[in-house]
Amino acid sequence: MTKAGTTVAAARTTAPAVRLPRRRGIELALIVLAVLLSVYGYCAVGLAKAGTVPPGALGYGAGLGVLALLAHVAVRVRAPYADPLPLPIGVLLNGLGLVLIYRLDLETPGARAAPAQLVWSTLGVGLFIVVVLALRDHRILQRYAYVCVVAALALLTLPILFPAVNGARIWIRVAGFSIQPGEFAKLLLAVFFAAYLAANRSALAYAGRRVWFVQLPTGRVLGPIVTIWLISVGVLVLERDLGTSLLFFGLFVVLLYVATGRTGWIAVGLLLAVLGAVAVGWLEPHVHSRFQDWLHPFATIDAGLGPNQLAQSLFAFAAGGVLGAGLGLGHSVLIGFAAKSDFILATAGEELGLAGLSAIFLLYGLLVERGYRAGLALRDPFGRLLAVGLASILALQVFVIAGGVTGLIPLTGMAMPFLAQGGSSVVTNWAMVALLIRVSDSARSQYDGQVAP
Repeated sequence: MTKAGTTVAAARTTAPAVRLPRRRGIELALIVLAVLLSVYGYCAVGLAKAGTVPPGALGYGAGLGVLALLAHVAVRVRAPYADPLPLPIGVLLNGLGLVLIYRLDLETPGARAAPAQLVWSTLGVGLFIVVVLALRDHRILQRYAYVCVVAALALLTLPILFPAVNGARIWIRVAGFSIQPGEFAKLLLAVFFAAYLAANRSALAYAGRRVWFVQLPTGRVLGPIVTIWLISVGVLVLERDLGTSLLFFGLFVVLLYVATGRTGWIAVGLLLAVLGAVAVGWLEPHVHSRFQDWLHPFATIDAGLGPNQLAQSLFAFAAGGVLGAGLGLGHSVLIGFAAKSDFILATAGEELGLAGLSAIFLLYGLLVERGYRAGLALRDPFGRLLAVGLASILALQVFVIAGGVTGLIPLTGMAMPFLAQGGSSVVTNWAMVALLIRVSDSARSQYDGQVAP
């Protein structure tokens, strides 16, 4: 070796290792800000409705703060390199959701939902802590891919045995207690899709039959996952839960595209989604009525029957304007029984205005972006697909719900992540954030201590 080569080798040997900042202090500061904003919203509702600060403001702030602090400690201990943004975003969205539900409870004193939502939020944060502490490596989930898919199909099938609620069989209700199993099934299916596609990524590269402009993989590889997807979507169609069906279909197409790198899957997915939605909307009466409301949102007004839910939602968004009427000063309760669940975004739009609604969408967008960023940074295929799948679930869910309540697409019954009333939804959302925390910690820690170039 020449002298110059020896000098370069020695320089590389003595180069300092890169120590990545852990940024837990930034996370803590953002959590404090999120709790303060939530408490401010709670107080603003009390001042607008009664002229005084609500007596439970201190307890609400302390409870939310303690939950957020415990979650932060778990991340600091077990995931020190995790992205500092997902946890504060979850705390802020969950806190804002509790404020909006409390605000609507004041209009419906006989049907209070905020206390139950607070209990479910506590369980959700508890599950977040358990996942962060117990799951040392996200790759462990890959071993249980088929256990996850069996459990997911069982959860999707159970509601068929129970009576329909508002035209859909998506709930299990026993002795006043209810859960929505499909919320948990979506995470289990995301794990299965990611594990299966990661394990067969080499076989997916071999071309099978060409259909139109899409080069399909071989049936031996693609057959099992398509079968599982068709079964899950078929069950959901029987339950009349087309929103979750659309979510699963979108998740399947996105992960298949990421695994194969073939853009034709996006076009095929959109085409099949449109054809399936039109067919079901034409043949199934409950879904057909949703399509009719979407096409003619003011038909009931013209008929002298008053505005329906979608029309009331559009009126609420229009009344909010740019800056909103102010927390506690809107009239979105006129929407009816779904004001706290499917249409809670209408309350946010009316009372926070376009500015507040844009801020909420930016929070969702930032959470999705951090999930994609963590996935792209990972070296293992399973983790990459899992992170993209989780972020895509959130993105698709926000699009479907926001599009439905604003009249962009037909309305589907789903819960806005963290904001809407729904215990199963908020618990699942916190589990999703915990998995993103774990994935982002793995993505950043793999580069810690490396030699600087």
